[in-house]
Amino acid sequence: MSQTMQRLSRRRFLGGILATATAPLFIPANALGLGDRPAPSNRLVFGSIGVGGRGSGNTKSLCGFSEVQMVAVCDVRKDRRDAMKAVVDKIYGNSSCAAVNDYREITRRDDIDGILIGTPDHWHVPIAIDAMRHGKDVFSEKPETLTVREGQQLIEVVRRTGRVYSGGSQRIWGDYNWFHRMVRSGALGEVKEVFVNVGGPSRPSNLPEEPIMPGLDWDLWLGPAPWVPFNRQLLNFRAWRDYSGGGMTDWGAHSFGGALFACNLHMTGPTEIHPPDGKDYKYLTYIFANGLRIYHGGAKGQHTFRGTKMEVSTGDMKRFPAPNLYIPNYKGSGGILGDFLHCVKTRQQPFRHVEVAHRTVSFCHIGNICYWLNRPLKWDPVKEVFIGDDEANRWLSRPRRAPYQIA
Repeated sequence: MSQTMQRLSRRRFLGGILATATAPLFIPANALGLGDRPAPSNRLVFGSIGVGGRGSGNTKSLCGFSEVQMVAVCDVRKDRRDAMKAVVDKIYGNSSCAAVNDYREITRRDDIDGILIGTPDHWHVPIAIDAMRHGKDVFSEKPETLTVREGQQLIEVVRRTGRVYSGGSQRIWGDYNWFHRMVRSGALGEVKEVFVNVGGPSRPSNLPEEPIMPGLDWDLWLGPAPWVPFNRQLLNFRAWRDYSGGGMTDWGAHSFGGALFACNLHMTGPTEIHPPDGKDYKYLTYIFANGLRIYHGGAKGQHTFRGTKMEVSTGDMKRFPAPNLYIPNYKGSGGILGDFLHCVKTRQQPFRHVEVAHRTVSFCHIGNICYWLNRPLKWDPVKEVFIGDDEANRWLSRPRRAPYQIA
């Protein structure tokens, strides 16, 4: 049994919960001096897991909604969780926010309605599934999954539990909304090619061992990933294959997602993927059943859409006003977090619901697999498998280190 699991024995775990109960778990608005906030019975109680980087920003943003009470933050780095506790306590004018090392001290609390996930990518799905199985609604940073199979598991759990699940994405903001209208209105004619600029795939790591930095639970940071000795460079997790899909899944979740949504292909996938070969394929190329090609690279800016009537790129918004066409958008107010909260209250489906999140990030995953194998692949977008390719299909899932498997 790992040190982390030993620390989370039933007696120790319950003791930790009781210890946090020495301060009120839920603070009435008038006791906080926040009289404009809803009554306690009408507030949504949240915990935030992974509070560095985007997790930090999302936590602060969620605390800005009057209907939210943030009661706990979690991070395997003590400096980060202590810093975020101080921020939350300052927002509410008290010292009631719990700061914990293990995410299960939040997902297993009965007084919490929902959680934010801002951990490294390899932890997104295990935490989300544990939270939903314990009755929590979930907002997860993108990329929501590490593998195609994880996305399928997420969908299964959302359907089984009935929880609200939202991923994080910018695919409807600003110039995204503009090119959605340009494409869907027919202003470009039939779109034949889309060019998308994002970073490349992640890579294997083989780094020398370093002393574990003080205040870090390294075993729990690794979680379901293979055990390796600590090296500080691994904390920049997006570079490394065991923890992330790299720039392809990071900004690809936004940029490929926006392109797919504009072309109304966000609930399907390509039929072929070709790696750059210096001859027929200059860029990684996705080919769809209708003949559309989406390229990783070659855009003027972030996106270029080439149609039979005209071509537009990021930055052309002022030159070519888009038609006044309705494009589905966030519900409620306050962007994607506001959309999520609205759906938590109404039990509607969020804008970036679990199936959109899965399809979008899976598009990035299969591109990575094509890069890693460096050969053309045929994809069945209905069955979500590579056709006649056992080696490629093995990349659709990953073994998880005990005891962090998903049952």
